[in-house]
Amino acid sequence: MTENLPAVWANWTHPSPGLPVLEWALVLAVAALVGHLAQRYARIPKIVGYAAVGAITGMAGFTGAAWPLQGIGLFLLELGIAVVLFEAGARLPLRWFRHNPMVLVQSAAESLLTFVAAFAALRWLGLDVPVVRALAVIAVAASPAVLMRVVSDLRASGPVTDRAIALTTLNTLYALTIGTAMLRSIDRADATLVASMAASASVLGVSLLIGAVLAGLLTAALRFMNPTSEDTTIVTLALIVACAALAPPFGGSAPLVALLGGILLKQIHPRPWVWPRQLGTAASMLTILMFVLVSSMAAQADWTIGITWATLVLIVVRALAKMISLGATGLGTGISLKKSLWVSGALVPMSSVALLLTSQFVAASHTIGSQVANIALPVILVTELLGAVLVTAVLYRAGEAGKPRPEADLPAGDRSGGNAS
Repeated sequence: MTENLPAVWANWTHPSPGLPVLEWALVLAVAALVGHLAQRYARIPKIVGYAAVGAITGMAGFTGAAWPLQGIGLFLLELGIAVVLFEAGARLPLRWFRHNPMVLVQSAAESLLTFVAAFAALRWLGLDVPVVRALAVIAVAASPAVLMRVVSDLRASGPVTDRAIALTTLNTLYALTIGTAMLRSIDRADATLVASMAASASVLGVSLLIGAVLAGLLTAALRFMNPTSEDTTIVTLALIVACAALAPPFGGSAPLVALLGGILLKQIHPRPWVWPRQLGTAASMLTILMFVLVSSMAAQADWTIGITWATLVLIVVRALAKMISLGATGLGTGISLKKSLWVSGALVPMSSVALLLTSQFVAASHTIGSQVANIALPVILVTELLGAVLVTAVLYRAGEAGKPRPEADLPAGDRSGGNAS
């Protein structure tokens, strides 16, 4: 029997799902363990552990970590993003903006200044306009996934937390709308502002329509289903996946559909949306997988001197743009200048949405997309790792974070894994 082991192993590792499944099962288990230990003993966010394991995975050349992301890996990343953005949208009450419209002004100013600052800095470095435009759009997007995961781990709440989640959700909306529209004209240097605006409006319109269908179907289902039941979890995830899958063929954005669907559902059900425990568990696994995928892809960047310099410039300029814009527009938004500056720190992380946009640019134009990825990937890796620590520090300094409480220390009935929003 021992003599047959090499033959059995050779047959099992022959091009088949066997080896990748084994690798990723072990990676996810290690990532969950490292994340738990990081929070329990080092008092740093779990996602730092997830991202660190993912980065090692990417550098080690695991089978499922090939860039550009495609196939089942791309599907799982999009699914994880859709679930996170659906939850983020379900936490964003549009009625709030009627009472405090200056928040929308603050959001638009922050995104616009970030785009302009990133564009100017990258042009100063001598990059071509199509590459600069794509990178500037990617720079607009903060990371709802990083922010909401840290908020959940720290049980944070307060004006800084709420404002950071709202602004992160809105600038993700802008980045996805403009970025998806840019895919159609990425190779065209003659693309006009009017054409770009028309394409963005088309993406937003299609995504909004399908998002309304998603919200309507979930509203109908919740009329006769128990929101906390396992069946409702399956229906919710299935509808998110189905509606997101409808978007690309019609010219919309799959993540944008989930985000807009969550926003519309929040308006229909203004009371806090409580995630079922089963959905929280499924979402947690998708979140771990998403962070591992993002860091494993980003870790494959080529760290030349030129790319390192461009990476540092973009990170610093982007952070300063957010800080200056939020500080300048904080007056009249309901929070102090000091808290506005804390919020700007929470907008530093970039993660899954930025990686997805980068992957889409590579698929749309390999020539331009590869130049975009050379800078975007290291920026994503650095801001995901350091950004999570920065968000933790911000929430502590703002006085809105509780002491991290590892799940192992919770009573069995409290280990819900989901978030009330």
